[in-house]
Amino acid sequence: MRPAGLIGSLRAATMAGVLALLPVAGATAAGAEPLPAAARAQVAAERTQVAISTVDLDGPAISTVKVTVTNAGPERLRALKVSFGGPAGWAVQPSVLQVDGSLARGASAEATFRIQVPERRAGFTVRTFTATATYLGGDGAGTATGTRTQYSGTPLASLAAAYNNVGVTDETDTGPGNYDGEGNSFSAQKLAAVGLRPGEPVTALGAELRWPDVPSGTRNNVSAAGQAVALGGTGSRLVLLGSGVTSGASGTVTVYYTDGTTGSGSIGFPNWSFDPANAHGATLVASSDGRNRPSGYGNAGIAYRVFAHSVPLDPAKTVEFVVLPANGNIHLFDMAIAP
Repeated sequence: MRPAGLIGSLRAATMAGVLALLPVAGATAAGAEPLPAAARAQVAAERTQVAISTVDLDGPAISTVKVTVTNAGPERLRALKVSFGGPAGWAVQPSVLQVDGSLARGASAEATFRIQVPERRAGFTVRTFTATATYLGGDGAGTATGTRTQYSGTPLASLAAAYNNVGVTDETDTGPGNYDGEGNSFSAQKLAAVGLRPGEPVTALGAELRWPDVPSGTRNNVSAAGQAVALGGTGSRLVLLGSGVTSGASGTVTVYYTDGTTGSGSIGFPNWSFDPANAHGATLVASSDGRNRPSGYGNAGIAYRVFAHSVPLDPAKTVEFVVLPANGNIHLFDMAIAP
């Protein structure tokens, strides 16, 4: 339960003058001599920087957050205003702060806000905070935005720990399958015939993946629902092995790096049958004959397929975990990092 009066306390703190915009040392110092033309062009290519301090997510509480704005442009920065916001419904006081005077090139100023943090949710949760600076001068852009993403909870240890769907069954026991929500599934025998056998490697888009090492008729894939899954390593791209149910199997994958930064990319898979094999930009990995239905094997002569897709990675950073798309039509069997 949230303590009563949090919002009132938040307002009282603001009225008492706790919130203030304080220039960092050097922010009001006299400007340097004009830069030579070459150096001026180099500095002009830089942008005003907006950084957000760590937000204490151990609610219910009122947390203090500092936003630092640094003038990286060639001109003195003036008429600076800073706004800050968090997830929907999180109260912030004040909504905007203004600094008097101006900032010399390279100088910084801090804006201090208070935000009402609710009680932690169970499980893994991602929170995004955004600060925006508006100004005159500086780099000439007039506005700059900084974001900070924090999470609470622990990602699942592996993709296998997220398995929530039975996508492969034996032709002698098709009952447990329900890959598409209608009781249908891949045939273990037909997949084996095209090289997809439990525990064996699968090479796709430069990555070494592995077909799920579980018995037929048990959970062996993830119907994506925004799960966070641990995955360490470095490389050029994240490769995902999967297939779609319906033609709307697309979404965004978010990659979290060990340095606290993130990256993202869109993926999509064709429907496991009938859609063009390159729909959503996917790559065909294997095509099996027919499928298992609740009544037994059937649909011989129709292809049921598995695909690969990828999102780019920053090769200079180390991946910590991945957040899957929030689209249950996307089914994933494995993922791996390609060199």
